[in-house]
Amino acid sequence: MAFLKNRKSLYIFGALILLAMIGLGSQLIKDPAGLFRGIAIMAFVGVVIYFVVQKLSGSSSPNKSERKAFAQAAKKSKKRFKNKENQTSSNRRSKPVTLTSIKKSKRNTSVHLTVIEGKKGKKKNRASL
Repeated sequence: MAFLKNRKSLYIFGALILLAMIGLGSQLIKDPAGLFRGIAIMAFVGVVIYFVVQKLSGSSSPNKSERKAFAQAAKKSKKRFKNKENQTSSNRRSKPVTLTSIKKSKRNTSVHLTVIEGKKGKKKNRASL
């Protein structure tokens, strides 16, 4: 609450809270059923607005079919990883490990990196910054 750092705004905010409490207290004494009805109506309208907003912004969250497709892809990925792990463990057992075989395996592993082409030759004009 950054706006409460000023002493004047603190007094105004406190006065508003005090007036709201006095109003709620007098409403509770004069017409308690009306107060609870008003609170219930405000809560109902709030819930309706919440569900309308959720329905309209539902496109950002994944729906059921997307979640199912993701789960299937994850299962396939796990299976593929387990198959690779099983193959490497069976290969290790069949061949004796030597220093040259370790060096060859390090050379043969492909690194999955992509090169992003950019404006390498163009220099920045740092005077304008």
